[in-house]
Amino acid sequence: MKTKIKVAASTFLLLLTSWATAFAADNGKAGSADLILVAGQSNAVGYDADPARLPADPADKGVLFWWRCGDPPPDAHDSTSGGKWTHLQPQPRGNPAAKTAGVERQYGNFAQPNGGFGPEIGLARQLHAKQPNRLAIVKAAFSGTGMRTDWNPADAGDGGACYRALVSETRSALAAAKAQGIALRLCALVWVQGESDANAQDAANYERALGGMLAALRKDLDAPRLIALLGFNTQYGAGKNPFVPKIVEAQKALARRDPLCVYVDTAGAATANAVHFDAAGTLEVGRRFAEALLRAQGKAGNR
Repeated sequence: MKTKIKVAASTFLLLLTSWATAFAADNGKAGSADLILVAGQSNAVGYDADPARLPADPADKGVLFWWRCGDPPPDAHDSTSGGKWTHLQPQPRGNPAAKTAGVERQYGNFAQPNGGFGPEIGLARQLHAKQPNRLAIVKAAFSGTGMRTDWNPADAGDGGACYRALVSETRSALAAAKAQGIALRLCALVWVQGESDANAQDAANYERALGGMLAALRKDLDAPRLIALLGFNTQYGAGKNPFVPKIVEAQKALARRDPLCVYVDTAGAATANAVHFDAAGTLEVGRRFAEALLRAQGKAGNR
């Protein structure tokens, strides 16, 4: 049995290496791609986006993909690409820890046993249809996470664990691509988060917290011109959460004062429940982020 496992692993690594080589040599665009980060909480994970309802698209095979997603804090229970580049695809469930008195924040990676997908697929498919640039996506998303409790770059403990994971996964992905002869141009962040901050304690501080995280991310990744596309499920709470409008306004306020930030409205995207987008809604949200990125890049090119 051990021999079979070793052979399977070797075959998988050989396929990845061959695929990366083919990617680097395709159509004369040797070793270059636009890198987009996807991060946030459960609607970035794609918690309720059933992959069985995802239409197939051969374009997915041409998109480099690296992921880590699951529950906070990032740990061995996450769903990952194994610290390697592969192609765009739904992600399998990780190994979520059982809910116990000592593990209270494990939500189960994805609702479906066959995993799920986030806005990265609708995003990449829409971009592929509209522009010729090769694409690479790094996804680092964790369900139920908030700015203060998980994404705070100033917190060296669990309060900053998801932020550190985003930075470390991105750095590792960049280094792995470079080793394979692929130069990635870090151009945008797709940020799908805000539901967990729609409360009395955190909503008032959301604009400052998110703005601080974006400033830290641009510095830590040496990407001062990184475009940040901001959105979340504005239907969160089925219209009964009074703090949702405050999160919307905070994201819009950031977009007004930071020329590299863009607010992306997700209103009307199909939902599975009062918290999450379903598969169709997740695809639609990804397409909206893609259109927002194309508009932002067009404006930047005209400056």
